[in-house]
Amino acid sequence: MKTIEAKNLVKIFQMGETSVTALDDVSVEIDSGEFIAITGQSGSGKSTLMNLIGCLDTPTDGHYFIDGKDVAKLDRDELAKIRNEKIGFVFQKFHLLPDLTALDNVALPALYAGEKEAKAREMAKKVLEIVELSDRTHHYPYQLSGGQQQRVAIARSLINNPSILLADEPTGNLDTKTGESIINLFKNLNEKKNVTIIMVTHEPEIAQHANRIITLMDGKVIRDGKI
Repeated sequence: MKTIEAKNLVKIFQMGETSVTALDDVSVEIDSGEFIAITGQSGSGKSTLMNLIGCLDTPTDGHYFIDGKDVAKLDRDELAKIRNEKIGFVFQKFHLLPDLTALDNVALPALYAGEKEAKAREMAKKVLEIVELSDRTHHYPYQLSGGQQQRVAIARSLINNPSILLADEPTGNLDTKTGESIINLFKNLNEKKNVTIIMVTHEPEIAQHANRIITLMDGKVIRDGKI
């Protein structure tokens, strides 16, 4: 089943009097349960494509479908619902709230989705178990290593049981060994939970862990193939 269909996407940014084409006629189809790496040099359009896939931005031209729904026809509330229920986001910077414990950071999306506090905290405990941080639930971000903070961020992205996980340079701030452990966690989520994972990375050795690599250059797809 096609979970994502991007057809002839164009994204143009206006920089003063200059127009910059970040994506130029990009078409991509992604099946449910795939583990995909999007690669390319800085400025190739990787993060722009990720933002469109995550419904964080809209294309200048072209069409984008998620689970068969034309995103352009959805209103603001429907888009927010998709982002909160279908998509989990993991970024290079962990974006944890410093005054909240790991447990409370993870529980936030469930609270936003309308869960009662007790239920949200119970859900948070379960996903922290998945990322092997049961012993760090009451630690604050400053008490955690970079790798542990990223695991908290991943747990937070999983709490509403999304079918798609978008990861933008998830190992960029981590050492090699810790980065490998995060990638192994993604593999586990993909294989055992059937989570569709789309990961932006500029690191070829990280991209090789995916099952399919999409390479961008100057806003165009120049390679799209299985490993």
